[in-house]
Amino acid sequence: MIAFVRGSFAKKSPAQVIVDVNGVGYELQISLNTYSSISTKEEGQLLTYLHITENGQTLFGFYTQEEKDLFLQLISVSGVGATTARMMLSGLRPDEVIKAIVQGNTRQLESVKGIGKKTAERLIVELKDKMGKISFENTASPTQSFDAPGKDAINALVGLGIAKPVAEQAVKKVSDSAKEALSLEDIIKQALKNL
Repeated sequence: MIAFVRGSFAKKSPAQVIVDVNGVGYELQISLNTYSSISTKEEGQLLTYLHITENGQTLFGFYTQEEKDLFLQLISVSGVGATTARMMLSGLRPDEVIKAIVQGNTRQLESVKGIGKKTAERLIVELKDKMGKISFENTASPTQSFDAPGKDAINALVGLGIAKPVAEQAVKKVSDSAKEALSLEDIIKQALKNL
């Protein structure tokens, strides 16, 4: 079993990263949550889970132990495969997944592609009690305070299909590097370049 890989990030996309470990490239499937944590890094360590099926082997990567723990809890539920669990961690932050399960919010869980009403209910029934045992303080993204154009830019990016945490990070990067006040259009254009 491969517990983690450490090396340089040879290629990154919101769904996948290739980690060069001493000349060997490991292809890892990742969530948007992990991507937003490594998008500005050139190298690092990712925890892994090797998923073996009759059709092949897939290596999943996680930036934090908390995200990996949640992934393992999700795939323990009948009807939730590794791809669906990754989709959940891309559509919602880990703390949002936990909150939705603990509060019995089926509607929020159903907002994730691949999760129907029955699967959402099964997740709540099977995981509600277990969720309190996992600590997720580190996974909640710090709340940023954005001015009106920044908030509008984030909403526009989310409207384009970009996950909110990724949109917030891109807009923050634009705001931090701006030497003067930018128009909403300029913020969106520059944020898209940072994705």
